[in-house]
Amino acid sequence: MPTTTRSAATRRGILDAAQRIMARKGYSGVGINEVLAEAGVPKGSFYHYFASKDAFGEALLKRYFDEYVSDMDRLLARPGTPAAERLMAYWRQWRETQSVDECQGKCLAVKLGAEVADLSEPMRLAMKTGTDAIVDRLERAITGGLADGSITVDGDPRGTAQALYDMWLGASVMAKIHRGPAPLDTALTVTRHLLHL
Repeated sequence: MPTTTRSAATRRGILDAAQRIMARKGYSGVGINEVLAEAGVPKGSFYHYFASKDAFGEALLKRYFDEYVSDMDRLLARPGTPAAERLMAYWRQWRETQSVDECQGKCLAVKLGAEVADLSEPMRLAMKTGTDAIVDRLERAITGGLADGSITVDGDPRGTAQALYDMWLGASVMAKIHRGPAPLDTALTVTRHLLHL
């Protein structure tokens, strides 16, 4: 395997390990050595792949959101399916992924949002860019639902998309606090109400 390919694979392996660990422990609760051990990478080589822990965190968030919105695009782009049905499939998937493992969900925006916003400006900006991209897709789906008649909203599509995303983030945090999916079930009910389904 060429050196650049091997280097890219090792970098990916470090980010994969970090995402698994940080989804459980947060950002500050994880040391670089723990991530490198999980990835099977020698301890002294971290700075070969990342300029700093902030650069590492920024790369982790950018990659996470790139993958997240790609998955979201696939879920929301089902030709011939009403937008309301596609949006509700997205929210049901969110509920399922955030209520597994005693609500130790897989969403880094939920797990790291408040923490990294206060620690690192580059990571805060990566988080903002990623969450804005999610809200953009929700807005487009709501606009599509207005066009196909499967959704009606009382406000504008952007405001509704932002309110829904904010509500689901909060519900995910509350599900972790309560160690149960009830806040996510409430969010699902309120989502149906806001979209007039």
